[in-house]
Amino acid sequence: MEEKFNEATRQRPEGDRVMDATMATIGLPSFIKQIKQETAWKERDRNAITLYKTNGMSIVLVALHAGAEMKTHTADGIISLQIIEGRMKFNAGDRFVELDKGEMLTLHKGIPHSVAAIEETVFLLTLVPQ
Repeated sequence: MEEKFNEATRQRPEGDRVMDATMATIGLPSFIKQIKQETAWKERDRNAITLYKTNGMSIVLVALHAGAEMKTHTADGIISLQIIEGRMKFNAGDRFVELDKGEMLTLHKGIPHSVAAIEETVFLLTLVPQ
């Protein structure tokens, strides 16, 4: 399998991250540091970076400032959230849960949900399209 790299963007002009490979290692601390140093983090209520993307799975590192909300939306596949730092509220229909550092949540495809950061929060979002 040929390794695939991300394309350069205005936010990340270097365009040199491995996005898909037979085996990939991902250093979360360095990516957390990177997204918290970027302009998007300084000027908005969130920032994110795709760490891995292939036909069967995507992994995104997301950072939210305290009080930031991701309005109700759906996903085109099964998702998992793993809290790396902080604390958040997760709402799916009439179910609300609070997730703390070290906790995970899974959700099936197409279920409307929203997220709100109780404090500054960093989480891994994994999407498996179906």
